[in-house]
Amino acid sequence: MTTFHIITLFPNAFKSYTGESIIARAIKNKKIKINFYNPRDFTKDKHKRVDRKPYGGGPGMVLEAESVLKAAEKAIGRKKKVKIIFLSPNGKQFDNLYAKKLAEIYKDIIIISGRYEGIDARVKKILRAESISIGPYVLTGGELPAMIILDAVSRQIKGVLGNQSSIEEERIASRDVYTRPEVLIYKGKKYSAPKVLLSGHHKKIEDWREKK
Repeated sequence: MTTFHIITLFPNAFKSYTGESIIARAIKNKKIKINFYNPRDFTKDKHKRVDRKPYGGGPGMVLEAESVLKAAEKAIGRKKKVKIIFLSPNGKQFDNLYAKKLAEIYKDIIIISGRYEGIDARVKKILRAESISIGPYVLTGGELPAMIILDAVSRQIKGVLGNQSSIEEERIASRDVYTRPEVLIYKGKKYSAPKVLLSGHHKKIEDWREKK
């Protein structure tokens, strides 16, 4: 079983996604497990405050290092082989090959989700975490990127999808897919599915998909 350890200020943000469909079933079937660690539970501040003003000035706040490090320590525990991901807009580009590698090599994956202007950079250095980005844009927090990584890695784990041939990158698949009815009538116009897909000729279908 692969366990995702997610460090976040907003663990409830994950409930709707992890509680539905394939991810929920993977959890139920014990293919994956998700643990959450809120830095607020590890701070010394009596008001549970974990954001601080940045050195050098700036418009926003920065997540303090100590509470995030303690959360990470809790997640690591006595585990010997752990992958630690530090979500950052300027990190290494996340893709399916990387997701597959994580699924094959690691049983414990820690994902550190930032907020505000980010997390004190010393966290990444101390934990020797790898900076990962899901794309060339900036979001308000690391929760969505963490969900994307969780989903992409989970579907690479045997048994999560049920039928492993459902992994699109492992099979020939065009960008366009069709289902019944053969002729769709919408607002008086007819839209037909490609005849080749109805032919039963597997070689021609594969050729069509490759061209698409």
